[in-house]
Order: sequence, then C-alpha cells, then structure tokens
Amino acid sequence: MKIAVIGAGAIGGYLGARLALSGQEVTFIARGANLQAICDGGLRLIEEDGSERVASDVRAVQNMAEAGQQDYVLLALKAHQVSAVAAEMRALFGPQTAVVTMQNGVPWWYFHKLSGPYEGRTVSKVDPDGSIAANIENERIIGSVVYPASELIAPGVVKVIEGNRFSLGEPDNSKSERALKLSEAMSAAGFKAPVSSDLRSEIWLKLWGNLTFNPVSALTHATLVRICQDPLTRELAANMMREAQTVAEKIGVRFRISIDKRIAGAEAVGEHKTSMLQDVERGRALELDALLGSVVELARITETPTPSIDAIYACASLLASTLAEQRGRLEVQSA
Repeated sequence: MKIAVIGAGAIGGYLGARLALSGQEVTFIARGANLQAICDGGLRLIEEDGSERVASDVRAVQNMAEAGQQDYVLLALKAHQVSAVAAEMRALFGPQTAVVTMQNGVPWWYFHKLSGPYEGRTVSKVDPDGSIAANIENERIIGSVVYPASELIAPGVVKVIEGNRFSLGEPDNSKSERALKLSEAMSAAGFKAPVSSDLRSEIWLKLWGNLTFNPVSALTHATLVRICQDPLTRELAANMMREAQTVAEKIGVRFRISIDKRIAGAEAVGEHKTSMLQDVERGRALELDALLGSVVELARITETPTPSIDAIYACASLLASTLAEQRGRLEVQSA
C-alpha cells in the first residue's frame, strides 16, 4: 500500500522506517536537513536494543503534490503544526484516502460521530479558523493514540527510546476494513496496533497525564519523579486530573484506572523531562491548546468548573507567549 508520512521526526520517522522495511511504499513529507539526509541515504533507525537498520527504499519530498495520491496519510506533526499543512494535504487525497491523526490531546474531530448532545461540535482551540476541518474531511479520519517514545537525534536518524504500541480507532468506534488493514500492515512492521472500539477513552487516559505533567514541568522545570514526589505538586496534579475526569465523564469517557495509579505510573518513569519542558528549553512552540486549552474549552461546554486547570493554563500560556515574543528559551543551569 502507498503510505505518506507527514513529519519525518521522532514518531513519523519511526513509523515510516519500519513500514518501509516491511515492504510498504512509504513517502516522507519532510524539509530542510532532514529531507536532504533521507534523500541521500534513507532513514536510519536505531532500535531500542541498539541494533540499527536503514530504510533506504523510501521517497522523501517537500512538496506534497510530488508524492501523489496515497492509501493512508500518517499525520505525525504536533497539533499546532497541522493547520499550516492542511490545505496542501489535499494533493495526497484520492477518493478512499484515510488520514491517521497522531497528535496528542483532544483532536479537532473529537465530536464527529460521537452520539449525544455534543455531536458535530467543533473544538475551536485545536482548529480556531476551521481550516483543518475544511481541508481534511471527517470521513477520512482514523484516530490514533501514540505510546512510544523516540527521538530524532540527527537529520535522518531516529532513536527508539521505548515502546511500539499505536492504538487505532474509527470516530464511530467501528472496526472498519480500512482500520483493520492498516493494523495488519503495522503489525507486520513490528508494531502493536490494535483497533480500539473506544479510542476516546484511550485518548483521555494519555491526555490525563499530558495535560497535567507537561505544563507543570514547563513552569517548574522539574522532572516527572520530582513533580510526583513533591507533596504540593503531587496534590496539584491530582486536582487537575479530578477536574479533567469530571469533564471527560460528562461526554461519555470511562477511566479504567485510578488517579493514584496514573500518578504512580508517571513517577515510575523517573528523572524524565516532558516534551513540553524540552520545548521550553529549546525555544520551540508549546503544544498547549491541544493538551490544555481544549480541556478548558470542553469544561465550558459541559459547564464544569476547572479552577486548577484554568490557573495552570493561564500561567503556561503567558510563558509560551513571552518565549515566542522574545524568541527565547528558558533552561535551569547549575550556578
């Protein structure tokens, strides 16, 4: 099958390399040094056990029109980067092309085919001008929850940190032929890729941690274990999770683990800097609206008070705008 991967970074590179090595026809949409490296020598993948493989039989282009129509498009950009490429993506679409969304947080299509009083609503924090929904039809969407951790350590070189699970799911919770076909291809490439009948609950289980630990770490410059072991920030995390759980349960989400267990899981990761803290240190745009602003929006829709989430969102938003205005970065260094 023909698969385009938009974003040949840590996750897109991991996915595309393995899929190509398993025999799929993969085209990376990339740019800059990363594009040049893949064109020159393929994409080098350093697996979790340290073994290395090179996916040399891949295409890499910057202009999506050069890639042509695809069977699947894996959208492996951060949520705030999607609107900039949505219109160009149409060059990849044929009548049956499916788009697999791999963003953290609440996706723009969240209320599509979600039965109940909120069906058909938009999530404006994720798609403020409507350009994403206007260019990517909801009928093309297959959702995904990304569990692995990997890193783009050099142009064209991806190192897997841990994990190989990517849950897939249709917005209507069906186990469609197209989702099952993609699952089979990903399984053949060495991934665990189950088709979920309740992907939204998985989205929230991951979001539960991201909406809490990412912004708190960005503000405090603390690792996961320090946030979880400090009594005050541990209680703050628990409060934020309680508020988020109330919001999610009002729109039909089921949480299968307790807050204490979710915090314990984060604590077990140890001295890990969240992706948002890494972005603060490197001067990159923060993924705030998909992880936190969207939850605030859903809280207002469901008339749910979220004082702890609101306060952290306000502080993290001001930090993000200050860094953007100053084109700066912020890092704690030893005196």
